[in-house]
Amino acid sequence: MRVGLSGKHLGQLDVDLAVCFAHEGDPAPRAIPDARLRAALGAAMVADGFKGRRSDILLWNLTDDSRTRRYAVIGLGPESGGSRFESIRLGCIRAARTASSHSARRLGLCLPETPSSVRTEFTRAAAEGALLGAYQFDRYLHDPARRPVRLQSITIAANGDGTAMRPAVDRGVATARATCFARDLVNEAPSRLDPSALARVAAKVAREFGLNCRILAPEKLEKLGMHALLAVARGSRSPAQVVHLKHRPARHRAKDPRVVLVGKGVTFDSGGLNLKPGASMLHMKGDMSGAAAVLATMTTLRDLRYPFEVHGVLGLVENMTGGAAYKPGDILDTYAGKTVEVGDTDAEGRLVLCDLLAWAADQLAPTYLVDIATLTGAVVVALGTRASGLFSRSDALRDQLLAAAAAGGEKLWPLPLYDEYLELLQKGPADLCNVGGRWGGAITAALFLGEFVPRNVAWAHLDIAGPAFSEKESPDSTAGGTGAGVATLVRWLEELASS
Repeated sequence: MRVGLSGKHLGQLDVDLAVCFAHEGDPAPRAIPDARLRAALGAAMVADGFKGRRSDILLWNLTDDSRTRRYAVIGLGPESGGSRFESIRLGCIRAARTASSHSARRLGLCLPETPSSVRTEFTRAAAEGALLGAYQFDRYLHDPARRPVRLQSITIAANGDGTAMRPAVDRGVATARATCFARDLVNEAPSRLDPSALARVAAKVAREFGLNCRILAPEKLEKLGMHALLAVARGSRSPAQVVHLKHRPARHRAKDPRVVLVGKGVTFDSGGLNLKPGASMLHMKGDMSGAAAVLATMTTLRDLRYPFEVHGVLGLVENMTGGAAYKPGDILDTYAGKTVEVGDTDAEGRLVLCDLLAWAADQLAPTYLVDIATLTGAVVVALGTRASGLFSRSDALRDQLLAAAAAGGEKLWPLPLYDEYLELLQKGPADLCNVGGRWGGAITAALFLGEFVPRNVAWAHLDIAGPAFSEKESPDSTAGGTGAGVATLVRWLEELASS
């Protein structure tokens, strides 16, 4: 779906639903130059008790021969406090969802006026929000009564400023499309997207977006010494796959950074022999959300013209209970040479990532190494379902990622890496145990990963277990995969490119 810009005013657009916005306390919608239309919508707001709160939506129909017959006013909440970019992103998400619920195929948006210094970012947030709100995962619905009407076009009324805002819209579209692609991957049925199938998707993406792609099969992984990763896959009939994607611009300088993104890709997690309860297993197709975020981010690199080398490494396995499954009490060798005792087969993500991180640090010489994973339930206990945990020993990298998340509309919170807690993993007959007990589970999981990354590498770990999958629909999103982490990674790479 293309997001267009028009120099026309909202009432002049040929759309099925025309949306404008109001903050709390506004007597009429913002940025409507047509005095008659503005007054009519203001009167409807008063009559309907519309207050401009984020939950407020006013629908209003014209009865004359105007080009646009149906309007909506979306509340943005208070104008002061919080991020205006996030307010308009959420407002445009709700605008697109309102359009779909009323069978509109063409949506028009009139954004509130903003200072020229922030207009670019404001417009980008609007484009992102509209596309995210239009997202549907309906490929398996054949009943017309259940299949929602899809938006076909989104037009932003630029009030004469269309050309200047085009680059901002394009960046917003690239980010939103990548996020929606990650959602599609997470929402796919696990038996249709096992490790081999996801590796094929990655190879196809590489061809489409100009990336180099190498797929490492189990025989190669065995030779490399990735025994921890391979152990997780032993109980499944689907063999482990590691995908290495590479973006290398035609022109790059020796001083440019080299970024490596590592994604956990457990395409289904039964818990292994430490079997999950049935209810906990229902959404475990989403345990590859980290790999989905990395793969989706890689699709933006060519079009957004990143001038430095970026690698994406995906560790793809199933954690199942077959006769060859790895067992509690097993002692595993790793790529780094350290041994790991398996205290819990359901703490499998860190076994996948430890080999990938050690290999990436050893073979790819990263300036920055970032892994992203649905790693622990403990981080959900700590931060809830809307926020991801951030762990890093690099203050500079931590601050960069926090700023990127804020710009991308994602919640990211820094958590500590207390070296004293490492003792919880240093027990038993191996160098490390893959679990550290009940308390501080998100921290000990991150500390475990840190043992496989040299201290001189700027590394960060993003635990997205909370926001990666939404079990129920909300006003701001559909149920299912959310594409968590994509916006943060894209914004971070953009900032690196501009610095």
